[in-house]
Amino acid sequence: MSQSTFRTPKGTHDLLPEDHVYMTYIKKAVRHRARQAGYKRIETPIFEHRSIFERGIGEHTDIVEKELFMVSSKHSAEQEEGDFALRPELTASICRSYIEHGMQQLPQPVELYAIGPCFRHDRPQKGRYRQFYQYDFEIIGLRDASLDAQLIHVVHKVLSDLQILDRLRLQVNNIGTAENRGQFVAALKDYFIGKERNLPELDRKRLETNPLRLLDSKEEDTQILIKSAPKLDQFLDDESKEYHANVLEYLDTLGISYQENPGLVRGLDYYTQTVFEYWDETTGAQNAVGGGGRYDPLIAMLGGKETPAIGFAGGMERTVWQMKQAGVQPPDKDQVDVFVAQLGPEAKKKCLALISELRDKGVHTIGALGEASLKSQMRLADKFAARFTLLLGQVEVKEDVIILRDMAAGKQKQIPFKKAIPEIIKLLGDRNLDTYTINDHIGEGVDED
Repeated sequence: MSQSTFRTPKGTHDLLPEDHVYMTYIKKAVRHRARQAGYKRIETPIFEHRSIFERGIGEHTDIVEKELFMVSSKHSAEQEEGDFALRPELTASICRSYIEHGMQQLPQPVELYAIGPCFRHDRPQKGRYRQFYQYDFEIIGLRDASLDAQLIHVVHKVLSDLQILDRLRLQVNNIGTAENRGQFVAALKDYFIGKERNLPELDRKRLETNPLRLLDSKEEDTQILIKSAPKLDQFLDDESKEYHANVLEYLDTLGISYQENPGLVRGLDYYTQTVFEYWDETTGAQNAVGGGGRYDPLIAMLGGKETPAIGFAGGMERTVWQMKQAGVQPPDKDQVDVFVAQLGPEAKKKCLALISELRDKGVHTIGALGEASLKSQMRLADKFAARFTLLLGQVEVKEDVIILRDMAAGKQKQIPFKKAIPEIIKLLGDRNLDTYTINDHIGEGVDED
């Protein structure tokens, strides 16, 4: 492949500056609501031992069977450790970290959140990428229906901050215990005896390996058969029903509207009790922005002690799509406040110090670019959409003055050089200066990654 034909790999996409504005806005909302609710941020490696995902997610799930991105090592010693895979989701990695670092010794529950890329190798589709970004909330160490409701409440606040909540409908269900689902799966298999030939090939395979996946099959023939099949709620024990009733009661207390959805299930082995998703009001699950649920067995499955937990993962690209559909325009902090144009070596030297000081004062400033004429530099200032331009030529250097031009008004005036910075700050206003110190509260005055 020649250099001129290089493209992003299939199923991936560049996050260009205009989309990064949305991503930064989402991260800010997530961080803000996470801090309010006592969540601490965690980062895990983007690749882990493959067995973490096989144990936690289940060998016979789509994620493990066809979506894991494998990572090979050139070193034989590392190959002996086992295969690695890029993370397809964040929960299993966070639970591995909880076990490895003895977080069960901390006050429980441990509330963690993460933001970062995940990878799935399956065939890319619209709104489904091979590399995609998620934000993730996890509450580990305590089982209480009020925690389920509190987690949903935090997510609700994030979606409300992003101005897309009214485009979404919260779907809630209870999928009971592993024993409940075992009885249901047995009944489901009995129901499909003699009907297998009416199932598409993929769903015939799912019937053998992971029958719950039949419930959210997109195949029309399967959907018709499922309508008459046994229902999961027929197999829920009394404790699960009571737990579900408590969750709904707490949601009502918090004023959160929801839709009970008995067909909402999980293909992942570790889910139990509460499951929930945020669906697009008009297209349903097709444009869901995220989902979560309780996964009490997972930490024990990964080698830790039996530890209850609940989590949520939101798709950031899908959230951006919803924001664009809703006409939400995040504030853009990347605007250029001042363009500094100069001509001649002495002017350039003087401008370098001026540019540096403007930036330190919190003014977004660019300039001292190349040797172009002042006219060319003014055209460049227009292209950068700079609010003001400061012009310094050889004459201005000698007279110790500078020309200040208001680009929108098309007016300019000559002022003493030493007054350039105070004048710009006065025009912009103190509130619009982009300043911070290293001691600022993270997220206030500065956008962290």
